[in-house]
Amino acid sequence: MKTLLKSMQNKKYGISEYKLSIFKGIVDDYEKEYGQNLVGIKCFEPEWDDKFSTALSIHLTKEQRFHLYEKNGACNGTGYDKERKAFAKKYAVLPLAARLELYCNTFGRDAVLNDDNTITVTFACTHGYYKRAREGKYHKPPENVEFYFERCAGGRLHEYQNALGIKLKIKSVDISKLNEDVLNPVIFVFDIVE
Repeated sequence: MKTLLKSMQNKKYGISEYKLSIFKGIVDDYEKEYGQNLVGIKCFEPEWDDKFSTALSIHLTKEQRFHLYEKNGACNGTGYDKERKAFAKKYAVLPLAARLELYCNTFGRDAVLNDDNTITVTFACTHGYYKRAREGKYHKPPENVEFYFERCAGGRLHEYQNALGIKLKIKSVDISKLNEDVLNPVIFVFDIVE
């Protein structure tokens, strides 16, 4: 949350000082409760930053949020950046479709290259929301789960960019299947930029 706030202060995101003050106030409130390092916040639970997520949905456009998450997605790296970059380097000579298929088979991912120059990723992880859902915590998705998965899309974007050696942009986040079953995967679609 603090990292995201720091990024939001960059002029390229076009967020006004007034709106930034709202987010700063939320962070300040959390720091008063949890201390400067926000120790004790359960950051892997989708509803942990409910006030911050709500403010994002009210004060920023979806495009602004996606742009922020492309730089600050949840679980960026997660300790596998070296392996992903090595994979990209090793298989750089393969066509993108072959690299993507090989990556999915090697690392247990589910993604397809579409004819419209996008990649669709079907995603369900072992921690965060899905860990809590498997434990029976959710009988329906939490109120702000869409914003949780928008951040998650940024992390997956980071993963696929590093593994495939390409540049991506978040196009959409579809959480609709969670309403049928809280364990269903979500769908991310990424535009291939270069």
